[in-house]
Parts: sequence; C-alpha cells; structure tokens
Amino acid sequence: MPLDVADLVDRARNGQPRAVARLISLVEDAHPALREVAAALTPYTGRAWVIGLTGPPGVGKSTSTSVLVSALRAAGKRVGVLAIDPSSPFSGGALLGDRIRMTEHATDPGVFIRSMATRGHLGGLSWATPQAVRVLDAAGFDVVLIETVGVGQSEVDVVRLADTTVVLLAPGLGDGVQAAKAGVLEIADVFVVNKADREGADTVVRDLKQLIAFARREIRGESWRQPVVRTVAARGEGVSELVKALSGHRDWLAAHGELARRRAGRAASEVAAIALRELRARMTDPHRGGHLPAVAKKVADRALDPYAAADELLAALRDDS
Repeated sequence: MPLDVADLVDRARNGQPRAVARLISLVEDAHPALREVAAALTPYTGRAWVIGLTGPPGVGKSTSTSVLVSALRAAGKRVGVLAIDPSSPFSGGALLGDRIRMTEHATDPGVFIRSMATRGHLGGLSWATPQAVRVLDAAGFDVVLIETVGVGQSEVDVVRLADTTVVLLAPGLGDGVQAAKAGVLEIADVFVVNKADREGADTVVRDLKQLIAFARREIRGESWRQPVVRTVAARGEGVSELVKALSGHRDWLAAHGELARRRAGRAASEVAAIALRELRARMTDPHRGGHLPAVAKKVADRALDPYAAADELLAALRDDS
C-alpha cells in the first residue's frame, strides 16, 4: 500500500499518536519517503521548546524526566519525550527502560514517549534524533524533552539540538563534579543536583557554584548565569524550582537573541549531517559512482598520497553531479 505522507502528517497534527509514532519510525528507518516527510513537516515546526537532559549514569535522569513531564502537564503543556536508550549489540534495538519507568504517563493523550536506540552513534543521541524532534514539533507538542543515553562523559551532542540543556549530578557517584567533566559541564544551562537528601549534596552544590563563578571571570559582556537547583526527583521535591529555572532561561534566550542563534546552529548541524550522509553514500555506492574504493587502492599501492587521492575523489564527485 503506497504511503500517503500528507495524510500521515495531518493525522499527526490532529493528535493521533499512531501517526506520530509512524513518522518517527520512518525517520529511524531512513525510509525513501523521508525527504517528502521533512518537506511536509517543515512549515509546522519552530514552535516547540526543546529541553535536553544529560548527566552520568545513576543520576536519576529518567525519574527527573518523568516528574518534569508531570509538572509541565500541570501547566497545560503537551509534552513529547525522546528517551535515548543504549542499543543491543545483537539486535540493534533499544532496551526501552525509560519508557517502562514512565508508565504513569502512558494513558495521558497530552504525552508522547518514544525510546530510540543509539545504533552505535556516539554523543548520547541517536542519529535520527533531530528529525524525530522535527516530528514532535510539527505534531504540536509544546515541549520536547530529550533524555540522553547515560553511558558516560561523551554526551555533549545534546547541546547542538536543545534550546535549554540540563546537566544532572548527584552525590555518592564519586566526585560529583568530576563525574561530569570532559565537556559535559560546559554545555549546561541549568544544573540539577538530584538526590539532594543524600550526604554530600552540599559539597556538590558548593563545587558547582565555585566552578560557575570561576568560569564567569573569563566571560566578557552579559551572559547567562547557570542556576544550581536541588531536587529529590523520586519524591517530586524541587521540581517547581527546576521549572522556574528552565522558564527563566527560555526568557533570557528570547530577550538576548540567543534562541534564534541556537536554532540557526541546530539547522546548520542538521543540514551538514544530511549532506555528509549523502556524500558518504555517493562515495561508496557502486551504482552512484563508487569512487572511494578505486582511489583507496591507489593510496594502498602508493601511487597516490592520501591528500591527492582526496582531491581526485572530490573531483570525481563533482563530475558526477
């Protein structure tokens, strides 16, 4: 049966979760109709507030996401959640653990939750996450929450996709601040110290505030000062303060033109990723030129150096276009 993209988009915009799920599946599967889907969705995008949540394993990201959904729903917001799960090395599928932990929202028509597999993509996100955000945005969700995979210190891709990035830490995970080094601390717009009822929470908060104060010495001009919010997500404590901090950041973005700049950067990253994906396909597909194996053999045979081979490859691709 032929795929009716226009009808699918209309049904998604009318709040039908099956249509939304089908569109995200098309994105994940890189369906041949993906170009048509993107074209149909684009006029309806640009309205959703995209919030990323990241942090080291065991910090309580899923619980925090769940209580944040509850708070946003209480404020009348429609919420979409993209929970990025590790891929199985055997099937490539996601473990769906986040969706299991958010069962309290399963029957709420104002909430859509989708677990997505990383499928080997580094940086804490699935390669399909940007297009999945586009689907939820076009489908009329006011807020899109992206929860990163939670596998370590390399989850910084979310900053290229989110309007607001939340970095969660917790006491009892070793050195709380060091647990999120290697770039994760630098991407935060809001810090959350979860499990704040535990011993050591005051130390994590103090270290974060010192880090923020030190970083601001190097900043010239006006900038956003990241708040540090204490929460006990398992009991819903501190969630109203978190929502207030998030709203404050969104207002600051809009007032200083930063929201438009971030979204332009997001668009640039998305376009570049699609172009590079297409370029790789053209380089290796024998039906579309397949020039890479030929020039690679010349390098292996020492007939060309790698830079000259790259020039030859680019010239061949230009001639094919």
